[in-house]
Amino acid sequence: MEQTRKLVNVIIEGIQEKKGSQIVVADLSEIEGTICKNFIICQGNSPAQVEAITESIAEMARKKLGEKPAHVVGLENAQWVAMDYTDVMAHVFLPDVREYYDLEHLWEDAPVEYVPDLD
Repeated sequence: MEQTRKLVNVIIEGIQEKKGSQIVVADLSEIEGTICKNFIICQGNSPAQVEAITESIAEMARKKLGEKPAHVVGLENAQWVAMDYTDVMAHVFLPDVREYYDLEHLWEDAPVEYVPDLD
């Protein structure tokens, strides 16, 4: 559990490093049948920023924790990139795509933490 929290914090750091915004962490650890323990959702304002955030997350997780994602999907068009770290899934969206899929509200009973934007 400790390692999972460390990974969540490092992913948040990676997002903030590239000015990703509106970070939300959903804790799914108490919900049965979910694919991971945490969902992290954030957004970038352009495909280039979405890509930069994705690279930043990957680099920080590798350097600080020796973690590599099992899968990364969505980089081709960089509108929604999902990074699978087994216990933690990181989603980097363009704002309109994020709004459309509304992942934050998939698990109504999951505790959600809103991370304030860094200015």
